[in-house]
Amino acid sequence: MNVILLEPVDKLGEAGELVRVKPGYARNFLIPQGLALLATSANKAELDARLSQRAKQLAERKTDAERLKEMLGEAAIEIKVKAGEERIYGSVGNSDIAAALKATYDVDIERRKIVLNEPIKTLGDYVITYKPHPEVPIDLKVSVVSDEL
Repeated sequence: MNVILLEPVDKLGEAGELVRVKPGYARNFLIPQGLALLATSANKAELDARLSQRAKQLAERKTDAERLKEMLGEAAIEIKVKAGEERIYGSVGNSDIAAALKATYDVDIERRKIVLNEPIKTLGDYVITYKPHPEVPIDLKVSVVSDEL
């Protein structure tokens, strides 16, 4: 069965591609999830309209991300946590970094787009990458300090 992909699908193809898949995969997963349409001439015309609209949206997202990068270019965040000697109680994760950005710079960001391989469990300075757009990464300086004085 031939389908037109509306969204990128891992190990299958990119948006706008015409791909051949098994009928059950198309009927039970791709089409109900809104990831694909049957490959008909009417759907191909509709896809062209959707792709042009999507290109405009992606360009807008990229300009928003670049504006955010200028705003947060030299952003330095300090997160105070309870700690023993060099180790903290618990950990600092994506949601903690997003909350600190909101408190310090009054900027709402998506915590899922913060690239953090594993939670921070020691005191120190870190450089964390935030990717609001795949082509526009933003490096954030995060200092994890003890709240004891």
